[in-house]
Amino acid sequence: MQIALPELDAPATLVLDRKNRLSDDEYFDFCMANPDLQIERTAQGEIVIVPPAGGESDSRNAYATYSLVGWAIKTGRGTGFGPSAQFLLPDGSAMSPDSAWVSDERIATLTKKQRQRFLPVVPEFVIEVTSPSDRLRAAQGKMRQWMDNGVELGWLIDGDKKRVYVHRGGCEMRIVRDVSQIAGEGPVEGFILSLTRIWKGL
Repeated sequence: MQIALPELDAPATLVLDRKNRLSDDEYFDFCMANPDLQIERTAQGEIVIVPPAGGESDSRNAYATYSLVGWAIKTGRGTGFGPSAQFLLPDGSAMSPDSAWVSDERIATLTKKQRQRFLPVVPEFVIEVTSPSDRLRAAQGKMRQWMDNGVELGWLIDGDKKRVYVHRGGCEMRIVRDVSQIAGEGPVEGFILSLTRIWKGL
């Protein structure tokens, strides 16, 4: 099924059929049939169409992903992912973080076919970078959903306000303000993200 939408400046929700939600395979096929759209799925089975990021937010995200992937390759303990990867979560949702890290142990639980499609695994670490279409409340809600599904550490980065909202499993969210770098904890201890480039923007 292909769909046509007007230009979006905020996420749009498409309700196909609440009673007969798409299976994981049907959802994957739906996304493949609409390759020009960035699509996610809510826990209720609703399809969310996300508008593309602007240049500045995409540049910030690319730098965060580049840093995380480079660290993952150097340490050899897991795999870094960018915004096109999608994870099938325990609550039934399917979401794409801006960046993510998954340990080798979790990757090893997946079959070859599963690795080639959307990944039915919870990343230990995710990064979300706010874009002009994001509302802070909605972005925080998405981060809480990541944590509720078992993510151990999450960073929500607001480049314009020079803030990082740090979410850690079992702990209260804390805000890190106007620092030049931030250090990973728990599963990504040893990872350091320089924030100077992100604060600068374009």
